[in-house]
Amino acid sequence: MPESLLQPGYSVMAESEPELSTFENKSGLAEDMKFLASMPELCDVTFLVGDTREPVCAVKAVLAARSRVFHKMLYQAPSPQRKKEPAPRENKLRLFLKRSSEPLLNLQNASQQRGFTQQLAPIQEPASHQHQTLIIEEFEPDVFRQLIEYIHTGCVTLQPRTLLGVMNAADYYGLDELRRACAGFVQCCINVDTVCALLASAERYIQYKCTKSLVQKVLEFVDEHGNEVLNLGSFTLLPQHVVRLILARDELQADEFTKFQAALMWSKKYCDNNPNTFLKDVIGNFLEYIQFHKIPANVLMREIHPLGIVPYSIIMNALAYQADPASVDPGKLSPNRVRRQAHGRSMSVQSSLDPYGSNTTLSSSGSSELASSDGKHSSN
Repeated sequence: MPESLLQPGYSVMAESEPELSTFENKSGLAEDMKFLASMPELCDVTFLVGDTREPVCAVKAVLAARSRVFHKMLYQAPSPQRKKEPAPRENKLRLFLKRSSEPLLNLQNASQQRGFTQQLAPIQEPASHQHQTLIIEEFEPDVFRQLIEYIHTGCVTLQPRTLLGVMNAADYYGLDELRRACAGFVQCCINVDTVCALLASAERYIQYKCTKSLVQKVLEFVDEHGNEVLNLGSFTLLPQHVVRLILARDELQADEFTKFQAALMWSKKYCDNNPNTFLKDVIGNFLEYIQFHKIPANVLMREIHPLGIVPYSIIMNALAYQADPASVDPGKLSPNRVRRQAHGRSMSVQSSLDPYGSNTTLSSSGSSELASSDGKHSSN
């Protein structure tokens, strides 16, 4: 066997008859198909994806062969159109009179002119062969581009930032093998470096069924590595209600001062991005999830009180409890915990769908509370 053929991506398989062999070059085919999808002039469908309407090109025949959903989307029979009503009789009469008043042309010249016109006339292609442009709003451009790459080449590089979107897109378009691959990758990609990216991406895809199980696994990881996750710089990139969801979990293994520092770090970042906001108002959304009476008195007085962002009554109640637990009503120490015990339900991941058609979000409430989707995060 020549050594030139024994390259990565090449294989020669012997058949039952020794004089026959099968040559494969799958990697070369994948690269050619990837090149095909990257050339708009070679494609016959363009998807305008996401809020920015980024163009993603593809070949309809390839999409239809790989996905029954795309086949139905691209090749389903158009709805029957109503037949055009015949032109009024007076219009036909006027046209006839106009033609009859014109001089007759030489038949030979007319024949030559007709032949010339027929040569120039474009061939009308069937509707299914014409270039189509479709809008895709369900998925982000990076996610949809990875999906199209996989459909054309059978290969895609999974990464935590787009994993959740690709998994749901694969499920949506009926690509079960890709969905299973994403689910398998989840088991090994959840770590301290990726956990916040996974939670942030869940915000957009919470309405899909693949999201809930993944988010629950991520939150379980957060519970087990609470102090590490809360100290991450990427923690400040999470939406406010996701931060509250994490801080409010009974299973979170983190000390209370670390929870306060995480809330403070998030609030400072938010104020930097929103100059008209005040740090005391922003951090106030998280104080009820922090049990200040479990923070040592010297830390309360040296690290927290001088900041002037925690109400004096909260600090005094915490100090009074440490001196005499019976002197303070527990409801004043952890109002969120008391309220949840009264409801009898623990914090969980929910998909709260706004009946007015707004986006769904992660909800930190055990009730069927509707989540705000107007760009502002609601507070309890």
